[in-house]
Amino acid sequence: MIIKVDTDGFYITNFGALAAAQNLNDFDGLARKTVRLIKYEGKNKIGESKEFPGTKGYAIGFEGLILFVKGILPGSEVIKNALRTETAMYPEIALRELIANALIHQDFSIRGSGPMIEIFSDRIEISNPGKLLPSKKIDRLIRTSPESRNEILASAFRRYNICEERGSGFEKAITAIELYGLPPLKIRETENSFTVILYSPKTFAEMTEQERIEAAYQHSIIQYYSNNGMTNATLRQRFKMNDKQASQISRLINLALENGRIKVKDTESDSKKFISYLPYWA
Repeated sequence: MIIKVDTDGFYITNFGALAAAQNLNDFDGLARKTVRLIKYEGKNKIGESKEFPGTKGYAIGFEGLILFVKGILPGSEVIKNALRTETAMYPEIALRELIANALIHQDFSIRGSGPMIEIFSDRIEISNPGKLLPSKKIDRLIRTSPESRNEILASAFRRYNICEERGSGFEKAITAIELYGLPPLKIRETENSFTVILYSPKTFAEMTEQERIEAAYQHSIIQYYSNNGMTNATLRQRFKMNDKQASQISRLINLALENGRIKVKDTESDSKKFISYLPYWA
């Protein structure tokens, strides 16, 4: 974080400032790397918005950032034992992993932009400057082999317990998303940015066909890395559906097969009832 330059003082490295600065605006070239947090009133950027500028370094400011984001997110009411209680709409582990990912993997060579968290009434968009590394593909990010353009920052975040073990971040986020019954995580890449989108809860009926197929694909990956295969039963559980809705899930599985997102695990099995599926690349 610091380098001794002479007998009178030290030089603060860029990493030192990014990790521990009380105010990143005090460091030339890093002011635009602060985390921008914007909350919009509706589903787009047309209506009113409020920006909450951050100034602290990523390591010392991370816990406060997560608490603040949780504090301004909408909650959902749950009635239990005749009492109304508030519960989080989005899983904290997914927020932590996806925000940490945006901080760690941003491209610092892109000047004038930094990590951004945009909160809409129906979703959260977390973005960072820079595309995926050439060796990475969008549909293979879950449990991908770890690789970072900012290895010093990534290693430090792991030591500070800010992010999870290497390569497990997206898997933990997707698992939490499934437990909360949210639509699948959406990943978007542009010419100079990378964005992940967390959607608020939707029922199976409210999801689009493409969302259902992507949810099935992501679920097949989670099951694969749990040494299982995706089945009609596990996919029903993922969508919080009952046994009587098995036919709807069967139609979805067929759609996912037709779109090349999954494949049959055992092609020689004659059992239709207990057939299981894997992601297309497994």
